[in-house]
Amino acid sequence: RCRLILTSKQWYQRRVRGHFLSCCLSFVHKHQKKEDMLRATLIAVCFLLAVQGYHGHPVEDLLEQPKNEGQIWAVIVAGSNHWYNYRHQSDACHLYQLLTKKNGIPRQNIITMMYDDIAFNKKNPRQGVIINALHGEDVYEGVMIDYMGRDVTPQNFLDILMGKTMKVGSGKTLASGPDDIVFVNFVDHGGPGALGFPSDELHVADLTKTLEDMYTDKRYKQMLWYVEACYSGSMFNKLSPNMNITAHTASNTDESSYACVKDEELDVYLGDCWSLNWMNNTEQIFPNLETETVEQQYEIVKKMTTQSHASIYGDLTNICKEPISAFMGHPLNGSETEADSSRKYKYQSTATPDVMLEYLKGKREKSTDKEEIERLDQEIRYHTFTEGKVQEILEQISHQVTGSWDMVEVFSRHPETIEHPGCNKDVLSAFFSQCYKMQTHPYITKYLYRLTNLCNAYNGEKIVSAVNDNCNH
Repeated sequence: RCRLILTSKQWYQRRVRGHFLSCCLSFVHKHQKKEDMLRATLIAVCFLLAVQGYHGHPVEDLLEQPKNEGQIWAVIVAGSNHWYNYRHQSDACHLYQLLTKKNGIPRQNIITMMYDDIAFNKKNPRQGVIINALHGEDVYEGVMIDYMGRDVTPQNFLDILMGKTMKVGSGKTLASGPDDIVFVNFVDHGGPGALGFPSDELHVADLTKTLEDMYTDKRYKQMLWYVEACYSGSMFNKLSPNMNITAHTASNTDESSYACVKDEELDVYLGDCWSLNWMNNTEQIFPNLETETVEQQYEIVKKMTTQSHASIYGDLTNICKEPISAFMGHPLNGSETEADSSRKYKYQSTATPDVMLEYLKGKREKSTDKEEIERLDQEIRYHTFTEGKVQEILEQISHQVTGSWDMVEVFSRHPETIEHPGCNKDVLSAFFSQCYKMQTHPYITKYLYRLTNLCNAYNGEKIVSAVNDNCNH
């Protein structure tokens, strides 16, 4: 337990400085003579203070440098915050446990980004605990969070992928090379050509540029992405098949993903349907991960996921034939997960954009406090009104751009393929900054395609101007 604390400087500072010192002193007491206690204690304290400024790998790395052969690296991102988004951090923590405890990927090779506002949230009856949906066990303990709070940003994420020196968080970055395997898991809200972070968005134009740069710089041998978000297919449907990258997504280019497994006590969903399915499949075949290929897992999980259309993009020739153990690690001897059969779950699913309003309505039904009921009623009315208002604004924008109500109807029928990622970024950025953000108004993602469709036929500056004119509210 002591050695794990070193993985994240930020975690160390916030959570466990006292525990680490206690461990060190306990070690000293067991192994030093009484007359040497003072000297040994000073050494332990000095070591502790030195670690505070250490931005590299944990103790394992101090003792043994990485070998020359290819390694597995993993980047895990939960991009949301707020209690009703519980499932995103639960998914991320669950995967961390799966990769480290069961599959044996070294912790120094895993980089985790998570806002970290769930485990100790005042709404959490079990402080310091996050449970997953499959077993009901705590998946938060032992998770080393490298970047939390304000450090969970799209730019930091892209800089980490590029292996840049990080001056925030733990400082850990993706130190992969041409012989290494990279596994990336992202969980959060999404829109057409965009993935959500707590206060900003990652756009497909920027992600594509980063992936191309990683390929050019030979920062990996093979890379596998698992992405849980609405419209997640729109981030990869133009991905080149020649860059040794494969992407599994929870949904295709024009639909929502779904939250699953409602915990009535916590009033939240414990996981996302597609993420639960692929992690469940991985645990079911444990420890024989080498017996199932990337393609086989995709096909199995695709059938399991009935709410949305799981999709796959990029290299469909080579990576698909690799065993999933190549990306998720090789199981450790004696590792196992025991199910907690005592917990009862309501296995229902809800489209991700609708989860927040459902959460508010659920709280309203259970509440007996008059002031809380009035506040919740006001909040529900606001979001219900705003969902309708967003649709009106998008129609006005389309009409200003096209000059025809008939064309407004055409561009509102269904999502189109994003042909101009740069325009898509500019238009969505303008809408998010001037009108509504999907982090605080997640239901708007159901209608954003009406805006991004315009990029396939009209000048981006004209669309941005219309957004600015109509979003000045």
